[in-house]
Amino acid sequence: MRDAESPVVFQPMGRTVHVLRGTRLLEAAAGAGLAFDTPCGGEGTCGKCRVVVRQGAGEPVDAERRVFSARELTEGFRLACQTTVEGPMTVEVPPTSLLATQYQILARTEAEAVAAVDPPLRKTFVELPAPDRSDDAADLARLRRAIGPVEPDLDLLRGLPGLLRPQAFRGTAVVADGRLIDFEPGDTRALSFAVAVDVGTTTLVAVLVDLTTGADRAVASRLNPQTGFGDDVLSRILHAQQPGGLEDLRQAVVRAIDEMLGELAAQAGIGREQIYEVVFSGNTTMQELLCGIDPRFLGEVPFVPATSDPVRAAAAELGFHIHPRGRAYVLPVIGGFVGGDTVAGILATRLDQSPGPALLIDIGTNGEIVLWANGRLAAASTAAGPAFEGARIAQGMRASAGAIEKVVVRDGGLHINVIGDVPPVGLCGSALIDAAAEFLRHGLMTSDGRLVPPAGLPQALSPELRRRVIAQDGKTAVVLAWDADSGNGRAVTLSQRDVRELQLASGAIRAGTAILLQRAGLRPADLEAVLLAGGFGNFIRRSNAQRIGLLPGEIPRHRIRYQGNTSLAGARLVAVSENARRTAEELARRTEHVDLSRDADFRWSFAESMIFP
Repeated sequence: MRDAESPVVFQPMGRTVHVLRGTRLLEAAAGAGLAFDTPCGGEGTCGKCRVVVRQGAGEPVDAERRVFSARELTEGFRLACQTTVEGPMTVEVPPTSLLATQYQILARTEAEAVAAVDPPLRKTFVELPAPDRSDDAADLARLRRAIGPVEPDLDLLRGLPGLLRPQAFRGTAVVADGRLIDFEPGDTRALSFAVAVDVGTTTLVAVLVDLTTGADRAVASRLNPQTGFGDDVLSRILHAQQPGGLEDLRQAVVRAIDEMLGELAAQAGIGREQIYEVVFSGNTTMQELLCGIDPRFLGEVPFVPATSDPVRAAAAELGFHIHPRGRAYVLPVIGGFVGGDTVAGILATRLDQSPGPALLIDIGTNGEIVLWANGRLAAASTAAGPAFEGARIAQGMRASAGAIEKVVVRDGGLHINVIGDVPPVGLCGSALIDAAAEFLRHGLMTSDGRLVPPAGLPQALSPELRRRVIAQDGKTAVVLAWDADSGNGRAVTLSQRDVRELQLASGAIRAGTAILLQRAGLRPADLEAVLLAGGFGNFIRRSNAQRIGLLPGEIPRHRIRYQGNTSLAGARLVAVSENARRTAEELARRTEHVDLSRDADFRWSFAESMIFP
């Protein structure tokens, strides 16, 4: 049944989500795009995820009584990992409760932020002596004496004399990526912006960063229009080999991102020309398509990219309208399909600084897995397929209004949560995982993924659950929402074929994890942390992901921690810090790429991983 949902408003972000009563506030926050700092894994022992509930605060639990004083509890202080939503709530989120990298990405401009101390883009205000007979140094040499060694773009050099003299040799030199790209009238140091972009297989997300203050000024997102050419990277690689196919794919994503750049500038009230650099992070295929690089050999053994180095180019050369001589930086890749988004994830989570063995998993159309153990980084990519994004699921959809995003079996009934608090029309990936886990727990599905027909259901199964198991086109299916309750008059069901798609997606990531651990001589129980990255990773329930084997079931749940969109977080760090840029390049070089297709054990591990634990 679709229960009444309660609105939760997060301030100062002004974001509202609707969730089922009994939902942990931490989970509701993920739905609002907020990633809390939970080093204890949500067990209520670290006290890091503190919030102030301004409306709707329930009675504090024991863990909250240990963390807060009586006065604080009276004022509404609670822990997001312990407090549940029992009605409408208004919650104030302190900046210190959010992951540092995520806070910079997701917060509004009113948030406190740390100014970049070493931005790759540098603005220097100068007052130069005018040439005379005692000092006839060339214009560029005169400027270099003030700002250091730089190389000018030829286009700028052509106009440099005409820029200096009307301004009486007084103005702001703009240096990006070691190149002099402008000399602006007056002191413009306070107007300096860059954009970080996560180029996902399914979605695009961008953030505008003020390089002077370090604050995020605007955020934009949309579907990657390349999905019209195929759900996964292999289908797009095939399309790129058709006449004009590569340019079709490149133009589609470039146009979309360029429109987002315009949206960001408009939101912040600045001109496009005040954006001086755009940093891109994505998997190897997405980055090559963005740059117009032929990706055909990524689709052939041994899956070799055109380059593993970062790509530095004029933004205009790629088709982006920012400052006329603005720059573009595309993150380096590790190898094969393990691309810049994985490098960004390692950087953002500081995975290589973990005190013990740790795993970073980015769950999406491609599943990237990175293991840190024994002072070494190893990374692999698995073709999880688009099931987690709702594709290839009969009534699957992306996480948008009308999608069932949570499934709970409680008190003999099946309860659902729908994004947007509207009647359901389909289900997204998180609901797919929830449903499978609940079906396994209550005997509606066997460990080999077979939905049990009505005649074989457990005797103890409640009548309400029993009537949801139906025959559909001659095969067993389970009704998540009846036709009378849906938004289109059509029942939302989960079919046997849907379960098979989930088994393929989950099994690929599970097998990839097993191979990396095996190569390092580790067991899942040896992991001290499992970090979940990516937009989708933030929305899954850990216990349910462990029940279906997507995440290792042998480790305590508190070791599994949400990290938010680490691809965007890492790209943002690279946009604001030259040191972060050098660190990202060093991480890409030192991380070992593990090609699972050449591992003799992967096929067998994948077959075994198709079986639910």
